[in-house]
Amino acid sequence: MRLAFISDLHGNIHALTAVKRFLSENVVNGVVVVGDLVGYGASPGPVIDFVRREGWQTGLGSSDLRVALELGERPARGGVADQILEWTRKVLSPDQRDFLRRLPPGGRLMTPVGRVRFFHGSPHAPEQRLDLMAPERELEDLAEALGARVIVAGGSHIPFVRVVSETTFVDPGSVGLSLNSEPGADVALIDCVGRKPRVTLHKVPYDYASSAFDILAWNLPPVVADVIRTGRMG
Repeated sequence: MRLAFISDLHGNIHALTAVKRFLSENVVNGVVVVGDLVGYGASPGPVIDFVRREGWQTGLGSSDLRVALELGERPARGGVADQILEWTRKVLSPDQRDFLRRLPPGGRLMTPVGRVRFFHGSPHAPEQRLDLMAPERELEDLAEALGARVIVAGGSHIPFVRVVSETTFVDPGSVGLSLNSEPGADVALIDCVGRKPRVTLHKVPYDYASSAFDILAWNLPPVVADVIRTGRMG
């Protein structure tokens, strides 16, 4: 049983299309989106429609939450984030916003190696961040509370794997705005066979120049185009 986990699509349709091609060449039994379909990128509507067509299991991300609700209901984050989310809300259809509003905060899957839990940020709050570098005891307690052999958490935009005791912790990175100093779309494949899951992290090349151009064409903050081109912030 092989599962693909992707996160932080952030309105980047060029990256998402490349990921779909990658997955067609690397057969998987299921695809899970760990939140943040929107935010930063210039194609939030097409990304939402793409995920809906594919029928991928999808959780709610922090940017999705802010678009689904009014910005005034959440503390401002500052910088370019809320500026782009306000633009995103204007270009989405009511039906697309309603899709985001209906997304669950996470989910679970049963696999041959045990239960997989996934969420964006933290188990109960998409806007919080799970520290995957926390002391082992903290992560062991979390794994016990969730009853999970695999825990997948998005939000950092940096691919990461850590095994603590009997539990594998994974951050898939970001499809639309990767921050590990290499442009491309991040995908985590988890083989759930045998005694232990096997995680492989992939960087999928795509036409990031076109994604950056779209940012500028919509008069969105050019710093986002720079991040897409370089894979790093600042």
